[in-house]
Amino acid sequence: MPLTILGWLQQELATIPSLTPWLFGLALLISASGFYRTVYFVSIGYAFSIAAMAVTTLLVFRQDLTWFNLLQNVCLAAYGLRLGTYLLRREVQSSFSKERESITQRTADLTFGRKIPMWIGVSLLYVLMFSPSLFSLTGAPRVPAPAASVLQFLGLALMFGGLGLEALADAQKSAFKVQNPRQYCDVGLYRWIRCPNYFGEIMLWIGNWVAGFVFYTSALQWIASFVGLICIVLIMMGSTKRLEQAQDERYGAQPAYQAYSGQVPVLFPFVPLYSLKRVRVFLE
Repeated sequence: MPLTILGWLQQELATIPSLTPWLFGLALLISASGFYRTVYFVSIGYAFSIAAMAVTTLLVFRQDLTWFNLLQNVCLAAYGLRLGTYLLRREVQSSFSKERESITQRTADLTFGRKIPMWIGVSLLYVLMFSPSLFSLTGAPRVPAPAASVLQFLGLALMFGGLGLEALADAQKSAFKVQNPRQYCDVGLYRWIRCPNYFGEIMLWIGNWVAGFVFYTSALQWIASFVGLICIVLIMMGSTKRLEQAQDERYGAQPAYQAYSGQVPVLFPFVPLYSLKRVRVFLE
């Protein structure tokens, strides 16, 4: 029995592309920015790790790319670069100064020793989130071509739709905050959903997972891709909870905000879920 289990494990590990450890090392290198400022582990380090893995994958597999592989990785690279540059610009905006100070205070007690497992953990998570793209490049479809094409197209549509939604939401909120730094944003997409940027990010990663669906050929590939997806969805829900709590503290006394938060869904459009404060999220 031990030999059988060992043989199965060897077969499973053989389905993991050889580029994976290199992508993990790349994520470790970029996410190390978190040792300068802790929040960078999950902000700038996250965004540029995704972009760097996508660009690296495109370069390594440049002679074997299909149009689908190209679009999937271009979308991920564009997502990472857009988010990373947006976060860098936000760092120097006066309207973000209070939030920046709050984040710094919350992470001030983290020692170097406690940062190391965080650094390794988030870097591994970024590889798991990215893995559907890598599996799509190194595997063959498990279903006939028409069905595979439909799922790939659906995945790409979700990815580019999520990318566009998040970019538009960030642009609308940034423009609003320049004119109204002390007011909650309730214009544009924010009239329909209170966290459209987080919903856009969830859409993108669901799309990435769907796009790679027909290429998962082993239990380990299924586990890696699904764990990455579930973790980022939970992280986005946790981010929504934190934002909701912060906005309650800032604007909760305003009747207009109470009406807004009671009528506009918090994360998922057209779903009458108006708060996540009482929802247990394991990655907050």
